[in-house]
Amino acid sequence: MLPAVVLAAACATGYAPSALKPGDSIQTAVQQMGQPTGEFPQAGGGRRLEYARGPYGKHTYMLDFDAQGRLIGSQQVLTETSFARVQAGMTVDQLRQTLGRPARVWGVRYHDQTVWSYRYDTPFCQLFHVGITPAGVVEDTSFGPDPACDVDERRFPLMR
Repeated sequence: MLPAVVLAAACATGYAPSALKPGDSIQTAVQQMGQPTGEFPQAGGGRRLEYARGPYGKHTYMLDFDAQGRLIGSQQVLTETSFARVQAGMTVDQLRQTLGRPARVWGVRYHDQTVWSYRYDTPFCQLFHVGITPAGVVEDTSFGPDPACDVDERRFPLMR
């Protein structure tokens, strides 16, 4: 009985904001989507809610609300179009508001950077990387292979 209750609770929160429409309240969004993984103030008193879908998830949804708490738009931000908006000189706060939380954070000592890596839907099994200086400023970006896609050829010899 307990697994059925857990499954029902998991289904109660939506993965994507597809059922939300412009004008819906923040409370309606939270009822459908669950608690956000981030929240950011916007110009004019609005708010942006982040819904990152797991460290291996390839989707992060940003929901924008006006000062009255009404939905004005939503988008899935882990896309190459959004990645193109990430520019050298952005702060980590601006980066977080643009792409949400990263899937992985790691250091590159020889370059004195912290790298935020983002998974996303792509047929090439790659990550988007953002290099951040110790001062918390974006220095550069790149794409690279996703190590989660590596196949152990000893276990799967036909998967070449």
